[in-house]
Amino acid sequence: MANPYAGEVAVWLDGQRHVAKLTLGALAELEVALETGSLIDLVERFEAQRFSTRDVLALLVAGLRGGGWQGTAVDLRTVEVGGGPIGAARAAAELLARAFSLPEHG
Repeated sequence: MANPYAGEVAVWLDGQRHVAKLTLGALAELEVALETGSLIDLVERFEAQRFSTRDVLALLVAGLRGGGWQGTAVDLRTVEVGGGPIGAARAAAELLARAFSLPEHG
């Protein structure tokens, strides 16, 4: 299970579970992948539900790489992401939210 207190999100690729996490290095990679705008712009797009598939892909790649995955965006073109496009968007949004918020105490 992914640890939300550590900012982790479970992502399923071709039926295999991976842990994704936006580490500082992953966030730096994400900024480069976005090419335009800032991480704040990305957060605002997700909050307004105006994100693109490119945003989702960039977040998933950065998060998976932060979790130790060695793949690239090209590798994600041919894999089945758990939950399909909606599952991918959810995982991307969770990564972003967990990277920039404190976990809630139950």
